[in-house]
Amino acid sequence: MTLALAAPLRLPARRLAALGWASSLAGLICALVVLIAVFAPWIAPHDPNAVDPLNAYAPLSAAHPLGTDDLGRDLLSRLILGSRTSLAGPLVVIVLSGATGTALAVSAAWIGGWFDAAVSRVLDILFAFPGLVLAITVAALFGAGFLAPVVALSLAYVPIIARVMRAAALRERSLPYVEALRVQGFSGWHICRRHLLPNLAPLLVVQAAISFGYAMIDLASISFLGLGLQPPAADWGLMIANGQPSILAGFPQQSIAAAVAVVITVVAFTVVAERMAAR
Repeated sequence: MTLALAAPLRLPARRLAALGWASSLAGLICALVVLIAVFAPWIAPHDPNAVDPLNAYAPLSAAHPLGTDDLGRDLLSRLILGSRTSLAGPLVVIVLSGATGTALAVSAAWIGGWFDAAVSRVLDILFAFPGLVLAITVAALFGAGFLAPVVALSLAYVPIIARVMRAAALRERSLPYVEALRVQGFSGWHICRRHLLPNLAPLLVVQAAISFGYAMIDLASISFLGLGLQPPAADWGLMIANGQPSILAGFPQQSIAAAVAVVITVVAFTVVAERMAAR
């Protein structure tokens, strides 16, 4: 798991122009996916868990636009409902790792000294463990499901976000306005809360958007390995795994539909993050 640092980018004008329409399209896709996830129970045409063995592997039709799986369940409905867990997992990972990483980074940059050195060494230790391997290990030890992989990935993403935010916080702390505020008698807590954090917020948003796509891929991989959500839950990674036997039977639509959904969503969030970083 290797994430690009969300530092400001200096991109050529031609690439910035290309990112203009691409980021607009990506933003629309992101908004559409989020809306689908929010209103999934109301827009799904069928019950995603309704089994109909007599209608297994039904071809594409008006009733089933993506066909059905080996149990006769409507693939479009499962894809729509699967967007909820496929977005909720990465969102929880980013919120937990972002809050923890930013708190550690700002505290280390402000206090400095032995505390900064200790935090840096802990982050280096955490950074040495691949996030996906850590999540798989935790899921194997504590059982498959939603919580264990999400918590493990949140822990693995903390050093990635914290290292970026710490570098930015050190740069921000050295600016003249911070010293001016200290001379005026404002406490470190007040300066960090009212000035440092708001100035670091754009960078945190960019880093979160970049990390979101990676977290989605990691969680989908864990579900694919059978250590995430379990059947009959509708999840994109789980759908890819469950569709493998159907591919050999000549019905690849379940795996293809879920894989395309993952790829499009990850690419859209990445393009949006790159555009935000370029500004």
